[in-house]
Amino acid sequence: MFTAPFSVPAAAAATSALALGPPHLPTGIAWTVLIVSGAFETMWAYALAADGMRMPRRIALFLVGTVLSMGGLALALDSIPVGTGYAVWVGIGAVTTLAFSVLRREESLNWLRAGFAALLICGVIGMKVAS
Repeated sequence: MFTAPFSVPAAAAATSALALGPPHLPTGIAWTVLIVSGAFETMWAYALAADGMRMPRRIALFLVGTVLSMGGLALALDSIPVGTGYAVWVGIGAVTTLAFSVLRREESLNWLRAGFAALLICGVIGMKVAS
């Protein structure tokens, strides 16, 4: 049996193959990516409810928003714990979608709803501070 002079043991080869996965983002960048991808939830959520838009455009908007939102979430979760990251992502998406709907005058905002949205934002900030 022929053995190459510079062969790598099988265990070392398997370990180095695992190291070839996606790079870990620095924590600050991961949080930025997470927040931006949470905001892109608004894009796909709007596409689901956009009655005045033709279906091909709605589908394209939905797909782009989903890829950006989920892709950013996946990148960020490589550096942020999944429970914390997902909670922040959902909170950011909920608040930005509400803000977008209010700006488009599709929903109204009273003091109670604004207070609960502020509570969501406080929760997002709390998750960041506590992690």
